[in-house]
Amino acid sequence: MRRALLVLAALIAVLAGVASTAGGARAAERLVTSLSTHRVLINSVFTGAEVVLFGAVESDGAPPPRRGGYDVIATVVGPPQTLKTLKKERLLGIWINADSRTFIGVPAYLAVLGTRPFDRFVPPDRLRRLQIGLTNLVLPQQIGPDIADVVADDPFRQAFLRLKTERKLYIEDPTAVTMLSPTLFQASIPLPAEAPVGIYDVDVKLFHDGVLVARSTSAFEIAKVGFERFVATAAVDNGLLYGIVTAMMALLTGWLASVVFRRD
Repeated sequence: MRRALLVLAALIAVLAGVASTAGGARAAERLVTSLSTHRVLINSVFTGAEVVLFGAVESDGAPPPRRGGYDVIATVVGPPQTLKTLKKERLLGIWINADSRTFIGVPAYLAVLGTRPFDRFVPPDRLRRLQIGLTNLVLPQQIGPDIADVVADDPFRQAFLRLKTERKLYIEDPTAVTMLSPTLFQASIPLPAEAPVGIYDVDVKLFHDGVLVARSTSAFEIAKVGFERFVATAAVDNGLLYGIVTAMMALLTGWLASVVFRRD
């Protein structure tokens, strides 16, 4: 009898613990985000744009904001691409390609935005594990028959990041996210004129005391419109016909130029 009572007491304690855990999960933070637009249209006069990210921290239990506040890191990743980085050297007064490295499936665009410098509220090992910041970004390279990332001070990696940063295709701004209130925030995502078309994934992480407490994902698209879209679509879907028409237009242009500038 006593043993049965002990088993019953243990079972009640376990059920109480599960209920307590479930109640805590229901009261946990939930991150709600929205974008000012989900489609950016570009044409021949496109000079860049901005997509505004809005966010709010909610909770089913509606507890007061945590002491110390929250921190937010938003990562925007563009479509993957394969690029080759060339190393030039001067030989007998001529610059030649001495070496090269191919980057496989790297983001065409990347923006990492935060409320304050990342290392002030997230430990370095966690930053590396979550790939937060350009330093911790994994950039697979073709090295002989192998594909792998390399050390942070690799000259090809540094040159790749420098070129992308100069063209404003890779952005790291640790103060771009503004906390409008203890639970509301916003950030502007800058898109340069060179931003490629495709799907851009937006990953927003919410931290408290260096711990990831909530996460939200969304996406937007950059698409061509007008004549530029027609030309791009024709080149992809009807490559042979597009090549024939382009060649004919080149021949026609050359013939017209010879007629206009012909000397009698």
